Amino acid sequence: MTDRQADIIGLIHKEVKPALGCTEPIAVALAVAKAVDIISENCSHCGDCPLWRQTADFRIAVEVSGNILKNGMGVGIPGTGMVGLPIAAALGAVCGDAAKGLEVLQGVSASAVSRAKELVAAKHVTISVADIDRLLYVKATVTMGHGVEASAEVNPHAYAVIEDDHDKIVETSFADKILMSSESGAAAKERTTRDYGLTVREIYDFARTVDYKDIAFILEDRTLNLALAHEGLEGDYGLRVGKAIRENQLEVFGDDFMSYAMGLTAAASDARMAGCTLPAMSNSGSGNQGITVSMPVIAYALKYGIADEPLARALILSNLVAIHIKGYLGKLSALCGCVVASTGSACGIVYLQGGTYEQVCAAIKNMIGNITGMVCDGAKVGCAMKVASGVSSAVQSAVLALRGTCIPSTDGIIEDDIEKTIRNLGTIGSVGMQATDKMILDIMLCK
Repeated sequence: MTDRQADIIGLIHKEVKPALGCTEPIAVALAVAKAVDIISENCSHCGDCPLWRQTADFRIAVEVSGNILKNGMGVGIPGTGMVGLPIAAALGAVCGDAAKGLEVLQGVSASAVSRAKELVAAKHVTISVADIDRLLYVKATVTMGHGVEASAEVNPHAYAVIEDDHDKIVETSFADKILMSSESGAAAKERTTRDYGLTVREIYDFARTVDYKDIAFILEDRTLNLALAHEGLEGDYGLRVGKAIRENQLEVFGDDFMSYAMGLTAAASDARMAGCTLPAMSNSGSGNQGITVSMPVIAYALKYGIADEPLARALILSNLVAIHIKGYLGKLSALCGCVVASTGSACGIVYLQGGTYEQVCAAIKNMIGNITGMVCDGAKVGCAMKVASGVSSAVQSAVLALRGTCIPSTDGIIEDDIEKTIRNLGTIGSVGMQATDKMILDIMLCK
């Protein structure tokens, strides 16, 4: 493996990882869990009993960016039957394991859920919007109610701050003393895909030529996200979009590949957004994006008997294209993430049908010229419908690209240069839609 290949594989490991539950409320749960860990490690009153978390009198105050609030208001929290950031925060305190990162709520129990619900009902959890410019920001402050006086010994308190990435803890404190503070933001921003200097050309060549043994790990995409799809089809989750598509094969959708891919992908989203306790393989900090970038490609492999190696190469291509585009948008924006993710899956489908680099570029342009305007109005069960629309567009774009059809540079934001086209999309999503993002949040908060 060359140094450059190792660099790219490191990027994939950073951006493609298991996540249990919608990553915005999970980021809140993670920050709270970390704050509780700090109290346990530094306070003589806490942590002596194995069950102390489930009996403790937590007071939890969480400050979040507007985008975290938007994506946490209506989404199901795993194992609770509830939606929203307060129950996620309470669970982070009661049973969260910060060492597990985006799987912080793994193994949540009925007793933990019961105690978390008590904390929420007692109004021991408050959520507020932070006065901060960052799109991804969580500060969770936890205070223990051992006594009346607010002192470090009687009422120990700690906080943890997450910025820029859903599992990136940048500052911690106990009793008003900073324990850890890492440079973040403009001072020392983590490498983005732009810093890696990736292009679609390099991504395509990498996916075709890298040693299979070095990328076989990506097949865990299939393991996790296909399990979610089956759960969505077998259960009654959310709006049951995937189940409706698969159960109406003869009357409406048929049994073609497009319907199969739409049904499987939407079913996985149905389950995840309604609080299923199975993890998704995420992409760029989003489980739904991880589902959408991979499931159409996996569906093609299942329907047409594609072997593991070509599937792995297609998944590497689809994931990297999505990561590359997301680098110009940021982790959270007013642009629906399934636009980016389904663009990646369109490329994976083209690859599995023997498509060339030029056809992959055509698929990307077809997608950008089609569904760029889809907005994100928060994470919720209705996201499964947007996912299904994204998959439909991905299949259409791939089919057209394979026939030599590509939206020309005379149309809209499409350029002859694929990288300029991607930058145009990024500019619209990250700069042009800022007012849209604020308006969406205002509407949601006023309902």
